[in-house]
Amino acid sequence: MRKRARVYISGRVQGVGFRAETTFRARRISLKGFVKNLKDGRVEAVFEGDEEEVDKIVNWCRKGTIFSKVNKVDIIEEEAKGDYEEFKTVY
Repeated sequence: MRKRARVYISGRVQGVGFRAETTFRARRISLKGFVKNLKDGRVEAVFEGDEEEVDKIVNWCRKGTIFSKVNKVDIIEEEAKGDYEEFKTVY
């Protein structure tokens, strides 16, 4: 079953390799979507793909990299539309 989750990660998540590691992990498990920094200090990511793989990466977002400190993760489930061709980092 396909799933899409929009995730907002708060804490020390910018400048600590969070986007790069998220992109690496998402591509490794064939997810589509994006990850980007927000001006308010959070990171936003959209993950779309196999339900189990989306759940895995969302759980990873709760921990983050060894240099990050995740305080909060907000998850919005959306309709999986298949409109992403790959997973990418947005600058």
